[in-house]
Amino acid sequence: MSLKASEFHPNKNWHNWYIYDIYDYYLDKYSPYFKGTLVDLGCGEAPYKKYFLQFAKVYIGVDWTNTLHNSKADIVSNLNEKIMLEESSADSIVSISVLEHLCEPQIFINESYRILKEDGVMVLQVPWQWWVHEEPYDYFRYTPFGLTYMFEKAGFTDIEVEAQSGFFTMIILKINYFTARVRYIKGSRLWRWPMLAFFRIFWGIGQLLAPYLDKLDNNWDAESSGYFVVAHKKHKEDG
Repeated sequence: MSLKASEFHPNKNWHNWYIYDIYDYYLDKYSPYFKGTLVDLGCGEAPYKKYFLQFAKVYIGVDWTNTLHNSKADIVSNLNEKIMLEESSADSIVSISVLEHLCEPQIFINESYRILKEDGVMVLQVPWQWWVHEEPYDYFRYTPFGLTYMFEKAGFTDIEVEAQSGFFTMIILKINYFTARVRYIKGSRLWRWPMLAFFRIFWGIGQLLAPYLDKLDNNWDAESSGYFVVAHKKHKEDG
């Protein structure tokens, strides 16, 4: 039985487990691209390492010292600058929920292109309708058109941008994150425990309904919780 990416993520919780189910679906969908030497840019705690090693021969996690996570990077490198890897050294690149935290995103995408081998593929995920997080290191949100523009500018081809959810998943997760952050659950245990039980049921029902409600949305690109990008570095013909 294959491993699921979300099995290893430390931030999976009552209010947000569905977003990791979404990651499972898309990472499984794009798993044929994970091969050879795989570089995980912005790896943080490297939660997906075992998952990626089901497909790739070598895993290299890259992150910088300003990360708010307990970094388990193999290579320390500022992702806003030149990445400390040789040109054409990666068969595949993956980057999950990283681009929004970079103040120089075009440099990052350009560098990803540089370190990727010809015929290699980059898979990137980025949030769109999502709360400000890991502040102050949260700089941008990207439309499908902005993502396509930046990847084309770096030299990538055959760029596919796919919405990871529809409107209802987006709004349900936003409500869940909001209610998880606010301080409703205060006071004595006689108050806190019933309220916690209520919210867990509330969060769970919303996430169970979300994929069915999303079928009512015929334009996921407009208000998705985020996007996955698949971009290729094509082989250059001799001469």
